Amino acid sequence: MALILIKEDGTGKVDANAYADLTDANAYFDGHLYATAWTAATDAQKSAALVMASRLVDAEFQFNGTRTNAVQALQWPRAMCPEPDNVHVPISVLLPIPYDYVQYDTVPKAVIQATCEMARELLIADRTVAPAGEGMSYQNIGGNQTGYDKTDKRPVLSQVAQVMLAKYGSQISAKSGSVRLMRT
Repeated sequence: MALILIKEDGTGKVDANAYADLTDANAYFDGHLYATAWTAATDAQKSAALVMASRLVDAEFQFNGTRTNAVQALQWPRAMCPEPDNVHVPISVLLPIPYDYVQYDTVPKAVIQATCEMARELLIADRTVAPAGEGMSYQNIGGNQTGYDKTDKRPVLSQVAQVMLAKYGSQISAKSGSVRLMRT
């Protein structure tokens, strides 16, 4: 069965499976220096990469605010998610800085772009596979010894995608029990 990409348009679709479609991604990669992996892929590969990237974004990030619809398929759209780019000047330095909020019926451009960036990364390599040498300190093959650093693991989400998403939430980490405090 062929994959049907269903883009979340801000209405809280129950069947959405991606934050970006081919039109969004192609426009994003028009201005990208390293778009070769994207431009070389077929439309079917691109669609699958966008769907998988959306899954990873949702799995790896806890976004601020709450879902706008209890039955929506993806994390976005969200209600009460602060929009840090629309910060108001405080009346007093003693008062917290009031934020505007992301419109409850939209998916932020940064989420769409992070999805596109992750789709490109997934076309280059499977970022979900266990790293080489997982569980080993050293490997000996034909007299050659390879050492592995257990702390040196590539994150599932690329650094670029993490930076794009950071203003709307925080990455979920299995090693951390802390969350970012947001005052509203």
